[in-house]
Amino acid sequence: MNFEVFDLTGTFSAVDVALTLALSFVLSVVIGLVYRATHRNISYSQSFVQTLVVVGMVIGVIMLVVGSNIARAFALVGALSVVRFRNALKETRDVGFIFLVMAVGMATGTRFYTLSIAATVAICVAIVLMSRLNAFASNIQRQVVKVQVPPSGDHDARVEDVLVQKTRSFDLVSTETVRGGSLIELFYTVEMKRGTRPRELVDALQAVNTGQRVTVLSGYDQTDL
Repeated sequence: MNFEVFDLTGTFSAVDVALTLALSFVLSVVIGLVYRATHRNISYSQSFVQTLVVVGMVIGVIMLVVGSNIARAFALVGALSVVRFRNALKETRDVGFIFLVMAVGMATGTRFYTLSIAATVAICVAIVLMSRLNAFASNIQRQVVKVQVPPSGDHDARVEDVLVQKTRSFDLVSTETVRGGSLIELFYTVEMKRGTRPRELVDALQAVNTGQRVTVLSGYDQTDL
């Protein structure tokens, strides 16, 4: 029985491998640094940034392996389809960075080196500019208001009368019973009127809900009585 050995390394050279790995590493590190510099929340993860770098290099290697061979492409798709990732991303912008390093890895792996460099620079500059200029920020600050009222009477109508006076707009999010049905808890999202303090809203609501608990939550202030 004769076995024929096919050399599959002829589709790319050692120089291609070195350039792909080196360039995908450098560009992914740049993307990781931009991610760290523009990250504002407390959910920053060092392992996520390291994963970005690894993903960029791995995608570059995959594209070298696939090349223009359709059979290999389908084989890799089938092999990678068995992988399941169960870690939920904490921010939507993380998805964008994942796609960015994947695109850079694909570009370097298919030898579009100039494109990968230009795309990394342009997109990273755009990310930094949006972060510095605080682009697309909304000036509308909404608070969450939780009010407990007795189940009998028209206390919910009185609560909404107060919200009409103290807020620009409000929406009822949910209604549920607490303390075994002895109280009803109303959840609202509200936009406070200019100059209205959370404490003023709490005092006004407590005047109509028989002194039950009122909570006003916002990104900057929290009053809970």
